[in-house]
Amino acid sequence: MRASPMKSFDTIVIGVGGMGSATLWHLARQGQKVLGIERFDLGHGMGSSHGVNRIIRLAYFEHPNYVPLLRRAYELWRETERLWGEQLLFVTGGIDASLEGSRIVQGALAACREHDLPHEVLTARETNRRFPGYQLADDYAVVYQPDAGFVASERAILAHTSLAIGAGAQVHAREQVIAIEPANGRVVVVTDRDRYEAGRVVVSAGSWISDLVPALKTKAVPERQVLGWFLPQKPEHFRPDVFPVSNIESTVGHFYQFPTWGIPGFKIGLYHHLHETGHADTLSREPTEADEEVLRRGIRHMFPDADGPTLRLAACLFTNTPDEHFVIDTLPGVPEVIVASPCSGHGFKFASVIGEVLADLAIKGSSRLDLSLFGIERFEGA
Repeated sequence: MRASPMKSFDTIVIGVGGMGSATLWHLARQGQKVLGIERFDLGHGMGSSHGVNRIIRLAYFEHPNYVPLLRRAYELWRETERLWGEQLLFVTGGIDASLEGSRIVQGALAACREHDLPHEVLTARETNRRFPGYQLADDYAVVYQPDAGFVASERAILAHTSLAIGAGAQVHAREQVIAIEPANGRVVVVTDRDRYEAGRVVVSAGSWISDLVPALKTKAVPERQVLGWFLPQKPEHFRPDVFPVSNIESTVGHFYQFPTWGIPGFKIGLYHHLHETGHADTLSREPTEADEEVLRRGIRHMFPDADGPTLRLAACLFTNTPDEHFVIDTLPGVPEVIVASPCSGHGFKFASVIGEVLADLAIKGSSRLDLSLFGIERFEGA
């Protein structure tokens, strides 16, 4: 009996989360024959994009080079909303706060000034009066940028995936990629169910990316995070119309916050949480009392009116690079394989534009946007 011919595609996307789902959509809308392979269920809770929503902001303290990407991300989120018929991006305004000379405050100001972003510099007292859910210490400086807000991350993945399927993409969930085998200018993808071949492969596997890309073995480190939702004692101070999203480096940790939305509670997270790293398969997804306590430390320090009963705790993963910038590049020596992410805990807001960028890399071999910050060869040994 003759073996069935291997299924062939223009591009295969490995990992259908934030970046992968957007990439599928941008490839499919351009007429590509594409396959998305997801190890878990579509919209699963094992990775980095669950937990209802993710912050989006333009005053990007991490590096001014992110701002042009963000401007395009906003445009594409609005386009996705129109095509999907559901709001995904919610504007609340945003706060970056810390001591005046801190990286967060000075970096946010640099991004605003370089890219002519509307913004205000506020004192802590001015901030507390305008937004009474905040109770910041007097020595904090605040940069307020009115375009910040959040993206409904779980719904966004469903939107991108559904749009991609509607444009002809195939999606396989509960199928694990075992190997990627470049050969003769094409690539064979081996899974626990089948073998496929394609002209290009996009690896957007999140915290599992180093299993498939050995060059990132020590450069893409999964880290356990826990998000918390708490019932405010004064809920009127934490509605989206009166409570901006925020990113605050305080004396008790670097926290990020959301207004009440989706789940009826104030949402807070702590960057690098308890500094727990390891393989994505072994990091615990079960929140503990210790997880809750470190989040309450931030609440009591800056948001005392939100210090009510716990409504929900949820673990997710960061995947951190040494410099905490993204990896968006072709694999050195193997241009048929495109590597996307890890995003070091600040990537989801970019999913819409990174999907477009990755589709351009797969189809054209280049992007019109500046990706110089994200090259894989910046890491020694990669």
